This record gives sequence, C-alpha cells and structure tokens, in this order.
Amino acid sequence: MKREAKLLVQKASDSLVLSVELFNRPSDRGRVSGTLIQLDHGFEMLLKAAIVSRGGRIRERRARETIGFDACVRKGLSDGSIKFLSHEQALTLQTINGLRDAAQHHLLNISEGQLYLHVQSGLTLFRDLLKKVFGQELSVHMPSRVLPVSTTPPTNLVALFDSEVKEIQKLLKPGRRRRVEAEARLKPLAIFDATLRGEKGQPSASELKRLQREMLSNVEWSKLFTGVAAINLVSSGTGTDLTLRIAKKEGIPIQLVPEGTPDAAVVAVKRVNDFDFYSLGAKGLAVKLGVNVAKTLAIVEHLGLRKKEDCYKEFKIGRSTFKRYSPKAIDSIKEALRTESADVIWEKRKAKNAAEPSVIQ
Repeated sequence: MKREAKLLVQKASDSLVLSVELFNRPSDRGRVSGTLIQLDHGFEMLLKAAIVSRGGRIRERRARETIGFDACVRKGLSDGSIKFLSHEQALTLQTINGLRDAAQHHLLNISEGQLYLHVQSGLTLFRDLLKKVFGQELSVHMPSRVLPVSTTPPTNLVALFDSEVKEIQKLLKPGRRRRVEAEARLKPLAIFDATLRGEKGQPSASELKRLQREMLSNVEWSKLFTGVAAINLVSSGTGTDLTLRIAKKEGIPIQLVPEGTPDAAVVAVKRVNDFDFYSLGAKGLAVKLGVNVAKTLAIVEHLGLRKKEDCYKEFKIGRSTFKRYSPKAIDSIKEALRTESADVIWEKRKAKNAAEPSVIQ
C-alpha cells in the first residue's frame, strides 16, 4: 500500500473508532454531533485513501487543498480507472455527509433509531470498502468486540418513519404547538430524503413548514418522502458480524447527477411516482397560493419555474399533455412573494407581454 494511502486509512479508522465510542457513551452531551462529525471525517479520509491507492489524484493541479467529500464520492463512483463505489454506497455516504452538515452548522434532533441506522450502515460500508480496496478486515483497525449498541435498533424503514411521523404530529397538535421541537425532529427526515433524491444542502424553512402542514393533513409519509420510499434496509448477521445496508427497491434506478448541477448531490434515486410528486395542476397551484389562476401563471413565468426540473414537468398520455407542478413550486413562489406581491408581478408581466407578446398557459 502506498505510504500516503496507509496514513489516510489509519486516520480514517481513528475517526471511525471515535465515532463508535461517542455513539456508545452513556452521556448525551455532544453525542449526536460528535458521532456524525467523526463518522463523516472517517469516510472522507477513507475515500481519499482509496483514490490514492488506485492511482488517482486528491489534489487538483496547483490547488492548495485536497478535493472535498462530494468530489471524492464522484471519483469513487464514476472514474473508470479508480471506481470502487456502488450507487447504493454513494447514497449512504451522501446521507451521512448531509446529517453531519446539519449537526455541525445548525440544529439537529435525530431519534435514536435514525442515528443507529446511519452509524451501523456506515460501519458496514467502512468494512466493505476496507475489504474491497485494501483487502483488510475491519478487525485490523479496531477490536472485533466494538460495534454500535442500541437497545431499540430499527427493524425496517416503514416502522421507523411511521414512528417518527407520529411523534412529530404529536408535537404539532393544537394546544401544544411545539413547532421548534417539531422542526428539529423533522429536519433529519427531510435531509435523509433530500440526499436520496440528489439534493444537497439543508431544507429551507418553507420546505419544513410545508412538510408540517402535510403531516397535519395526514398525508402518507411515503408521498412526502419519495426518496426514502424508494429504498429498503437489508440486514444480515448478528453481533459483531451484523451488517446493515441501504438498497434500492427492485426496478427503481439510481442515476448519476451531472457534475456542476447547482445544489445537487452526486447520485439520486429516481422518484417512485412522478405523478405523485408533480401533484398539482395550475388550478391546484392557485388554490394552494390563494391567488387566481391567471396571476399564478404570471408568477410561474416570472420566476421561470417551468425551467426547473424539481418544480415542473409535462406528462404526455396518449394525445394529451398534462402540465404539473410540485410542492417545490409552492415553496419557490411563497419565497418570492415575500419581497414582491402577486399584483406587482402581474402588472410587470402584463407590461412585458404588451411590449413583447408571449403565451401564458
């Protein structure tokens, strides 16, 4: 093994051990953030070690710093001479990185079941990559008796998300209205789902509020979290031989997101049902916004929402074309209306159409 790769593997295993130690500590103080930060760091070091070991570069020419987490994942997934990751493994890495980002830069209230899921699947992935790339067993770097311990490990995603949604609904009930706590509890679910769908970054305040409204309306969680609904947990073994992996459901593809796509992760699960995601026609969109259809469509054109894949899509069924909008379109419009009213946008569009006619449908 190359000297640099060997040192990086050692650094990676050090962080993994610290992550498991923090997970298993009896005190809750700093436990969640510390666990996720060390686990994320361990994987970045391991990815760089794998790239170096396979003859790749982790520093661009004349660059002062090495490449970041996403670039490491992309190299490990798509560079033909280096490739060592599967799409499912990339999803696991993206999720851990997204949760670490929230824990390090803002607030994150993650349940014990969710935290265990991500740490145990992370430990499994670390073990898999050590064996595949370096031909080493995890026991070389940490005692075989060391593993994340949970008194209530999650059995499957359906049960886990059912439980999480019910707890959030309790916090949102009239008379309690513990919205700050509900939002913090909702955030890790939203991050998990968004990273699976190929979105990078933290959920916006408007996105979290929309999810809360939908939960209060008893919308099924599988329709709110379409990325999560497209995957399964696969476990095998017991004790120190326990493995837990994220796997896509049969028939659902995972696609590589084009490099340079704004606010996008490296890979994304294809939506389970696009019609469920793009759930609104123009009239439905107008009703949700409390604005008439003509003004709603003027706002859509003003914001260029039809050019945004996550907001708009056309479906052709037979000879008919259906123009559909997603909940993301509602969030984008409400954000815009904070600084400019619907009436002002309407007048601007009328003036522009008068000078340079365009078609609004």
